[in-house]
Order: sequence, then structure tokens, then C-alpha cells
Amino acid sequence: MDSRLRGNDTGGSLAGMKQKNFVLFMCFLVSFVFMVTFNMCKPAVEILAGSDEELLAQCDVHIYKASGPGGQHRNKVSSAVRLRHRPSGISATANDSRSQHSNRTLAMRRLRMNIALKLRRSAGEDSDGGSDAEVLPVAVAECMRVVTKGPGAGLARLTIGRKNPRFWQIAAYLLDILDEEEGRLSSAGDRLGITTGNLTAAFKSQRHLLAEVQKIRKRHGLGSVK
Repeated sequence: MDSRLRGNDTGGSLAGMKQKNFVLFMCFLVSFVFMVTFNMCKPAVEILAGSDEELLAQCDVHIYKASGPGGQHRNKVSSAVRLRHRPSGISATANDSRSQHSNRTLAMRRLRMNIALKLRRSAGEDSDGGSDAEVLPVAVAECMRVVTKGPGAGLARLTIGRKNPRFWQIAAYLLDILDEEEGRLSSAGDRLGITTGNLTAAFKSQRHLLAEVQKIRKRHGLGSVK
């Protein structure tokens, strides 16, 4: 009787170990697939260069019910929208309106912001290979103006407003440069051909953008931007 019980205990232990190993293997496999997929994803600057329709084609769209602001009578129909960008796994949601169309538009705006903030290009990816002249994306170059008078004469000046439809594409590029320069604003500014003050002002123009700048600098052992 005792030997049979011990045999059952041994069999149960082996089955438990196999199940545990299988769970660990599946967790590793999921993590590996996510890592490979994320690394194969295009840089944020390229993704955000496309139209909303092109970006939406890369997304899974989930429509659901959610209680938004306005009390218990809000969103009785399925109007909340969640967009998940398949290549990167980055998502955004909106349940601010009773209108599904309005929520879809807002979710798209938030998705663009999240991609710009969270998706950094790999070292050397689409960069200039260490040359002195940075090859600027068209959206960034269009916001550059050469200063002809004053202390900064001869330097370019980046002028970008938050209402610019390419704001987050440009923001993604600036964050990429800052990260590649290990959070140093002066080095990033030199690489872009603009002053440190100009670059800092651009980063301070949007609170989420500035928060990401602080994270990048902290990751590289630097203090916060004042």
C-alpha cells in the first residue's frame, strides 16, 4: 500500500513538473515572439508618416461598452474604441464620447502619441552612420527655418506647433536623436543643427513629450530638464 502511494506521489510530482516546465516554456516563447516582432517593427518616424487610414490598417480594432465621464447614463451602447498596433503591440483607447466615430478619431490621435513616445529606433537604424550632417525627415526639415539675424544667425530654428498634423512624427524623431545621444540635449541639438534652447523649448511644448524626455535622461543617468 505504501509503495503504491509513493508511486502515485512520484507520478503526481512528475506530472506537476512537466506542467510547470510547459508553462515556463510557453511564457518564454511568448516573450521571445514579442521581442522579435517588436524589434522587426519599423521606426516610429516611418509608421507615423502614413495617413490615419494606413495606420488603421495595421491595427486590431475593438469596440466595447465602457462607462466614460458623464455619469451612469453615458455609453449605454458599444461606442468605446481600443486600437492595437499589431507590429509594435502598442495600443490606445477612447471612451470620451457617445459617438463611436469620435472615439475612433480620438483613439487614433492617442495611438500616434503612444507610438511616438514608446517606440525608439534601434541604435544605427535609419541613422546617418555617424556622419556630421544629419539627414532630416521631410516633416522635420519643413519645420526648420534658418536664423538670419541675432546671436543665432546661421543656425536653423525648429518651429513646431501642437496642432501640426505631423507633431508626433517629429516628436518621435527628436526623441530618437536624444536617446541616441544618451539624453544630452546639447549633443542632440548639435546633431540637428539647432540650439539647445530651441530643442528644449520643443520638448517642453507638450507635457507627455517632456515626461518622456525626463525618462530618457534618467535612463542615461542625467538629471531632469528644468
